[in-house]
Amino acid sequence: MPAEIRKTLLHVEETMVEGNKKATKPLKLIAALAVIKNPWVDLHSPNKFVDDLKPGILDVAPGLGELLTSMIIKEAGSGENVEGYGKSAVVGLKGEIEHASGIIHTLRFGNFYREAVGAKSYLSFCNTRAGANAPIMIPLMDKNDAGRRSHYLTIQLAIPDAPNDDEIVVALGASIGGRPHHRIGDRYQDLKDLGHDLDNPASV
Repeated sequence: MPAEIRKTLLHVEETMVEGNKKATKPLKLIAALAVIKNPWVDLHSPNKFVDDLKPGILDVAPGLGELLTSMIIKEAGSGENVEGYGKSAVVGLKGEIEHASGIIHTLRFGNFYREAVGAKSYLSFCNTRAGANAPIMIPLMDKNDAGRRSHYLTIQLAIPDAPNDDEIVVALGASIGGRPHHRIGDRYQDLKDLGHDLDNPASV
């Protein structure tokens, strides 16, 4: 069955001033979140271990990917406007980290977002276990260039009543713009300075 959604949230923040200096272009951060019933946790059977997560993934991941993507695109105005992107999941205390991972680490979830924004980079991610009001971290990177450090960002927020023990908070994040006064360069200059190959950055 599709995800049992208790609530959805849309988080939007704009930064006009950073480091006491006005931003040339304000940074807009968007997060779309859904609080869902954990499909693998039954509080009446707390010791139940589910060996095969795939049926639950197939049930809930595609619908969530489509829903959260539509929320992001509506706020951003278009997929083209999205520059940085990422995903996150926080599973409640009766669940497993694997449950959070199962929802977001599948192409059936992420491909809705990638295709909607025309992305080439992988979706940066965070998956944790916590109780209600815990920090929800959504790391972002440039949707087309994983080495573009200006778009290394993190959206942080919390939901006072989620996740409950038998819930998962699932989130997508987006940025329109990068850090207002980014000035640490990109990884390519570091690789050049170190004499490393772009295709083998660790020189292994």
